[in-house]
This record gives sequence, C-alpha cells and structure tokens, in this order.
Amino acid sequence: AVLINEAAAKYMGLANPVGVLLKDTDEENPDPPLTIIGVVEDMIMQSPYEPVKQGIFAYDSFEESAYYNLRLNPGNSASENLSIIENVFMKHFPDLPFQYQFVDQQYERKFRSEVRIGKLASIFTALAILISCLGLFGLTSFVAEQRTKEIGVRKVLGASVFTVWKMLSKDFIALVVFSCIIAIPISYYVMNAWLDGYTYRVSLSWWIFAAAIIGAIIITLLTVSFQALKAAKANPVNSLRTE
Repeated sequence: AVLINEAAAKYMGLANPVGVLLKDTDEENPDPPLTIIGVVEDMIMQSPYEPVKQGIFAYDSFEESAYYNLRLNPGNSASENLSIIENVFMKHFPDLPFQYQFVDQQYERKFRSEVRIGKLASIFTALAILISCLGLFGLTSFVAEQRTKEIGVRKVLGASVFTVWKMLSKDFIALVVFSCIIAIPISYYVMNAWLDGYTYRVSLSWWIFAAAIIGAIIITLLTVSFQALKAAKANPVNSLRTE
C-alpha cells in the first residue's frame, strides 16, 4: 500500500485514486502491484522555487533504510520524545550514532535567504524612517523660523493654534502624498517581479499600500507637529517687537 500526493493524482488523471493499483512495467522482474490507499496534500520537500513534484510514499521495510520520519507525541516534550526514540534506536542499532533533525529546521534552511532579506529590509527601513524624520524635523524647524513673523501676525489677527498647525503641516502632508503616488507603482512592480520567482506566493493586496500611506502620514504629522505646535503657541509679541 502507498500514499500519493495531489500532484501525482493530478498527473495520472485520477479523480478517485483510492483503490487504484500501480503496476510495474518491467516485464522481466516486475514488482508486485501497489495499492493507493490515500492522497496527501502537496508539500514543499525540495526547492521552494519550483512546483511540487509527483510523489509516492511507501513504507520501506528493508534494513538499509537511511532515514526514518517520525511524528512526535504532542503530549510529551521534545526532550522526552527524543529520549524514548534514542532508547529504541540504540536497542536496534547499538553501533550507530543517534542523529536527528527536525522538519521545521529543514524548512528554515530552505527559506534562510528570505528570512535574511526580511531582517535586512526591516533594519534599513527603520534607518530610512529615522533619517527621514530627522530631515523632516530640521526642515520643519527651518520653515517655522522663516515664517515666525507671519505666524505672529496671524495670531494677532485671531488665528487659533489649530489654524497655525494646519498651515505648517499641510504642505508637508502634500509632499508625502505626492511621494507615495510616485513610490507605490514602483514598489508594486518591483515586489511583483520578486514574487514571480516563487511558484507558491502571496498576492499584493491594496490594503498593504493603503497602510503604508497612512503610516507615512502619521509619522509625518508626529514629526511636524512638535515644531508646528511650538511655533503656534509662541508669544506673538516676541516675534513682532522688532517690526
């Protein structure tokens, strides 16, 4: 009896594969037929950049088997399971070293480069945001200093703190929105080109870019508001007494 994966069932055109016999085509020394008793989901066992190949899972009762795939008892800890397995292993193979690997570690090796790219992207994104905020903070301070007298005149004429804050912030928000309009199509094209290298991939949803725009606007407002509110709350007498 054997199991096959979904790719094998599709390749052989079997709508109901359970019970089908797989026969050996070797006329001289044919192996006995194998009965399909179930279909398992496709899983990435080789390269993550290629489609899953057709697979047949059969129990190998020969002693020269090099690997044994075991499912651990979820009711025990990993150390308890390994201790039980080691005792059984040493009973049957006392002259061989007990070596084991976990499936999740094998998958981690397959996607190690992607994890590294993700960590590097996060680090450089944080640095880019920090540098942008520092530049934005300096630019806001410069603009507020240049418009000190204008702000003083507006406050004397009855402008509120919110009005002054909105006056100083709207230009920066407009620049951020304009930069997002330029950046989003480029990032969408680059990300899609990168994802095309994977057979099994996620799709880029619109909310990802919407969240990026909202996040950029919030960071801009937080950075600009400090200097904008400081300039808006300043005493207009100090800025106008030289006139």
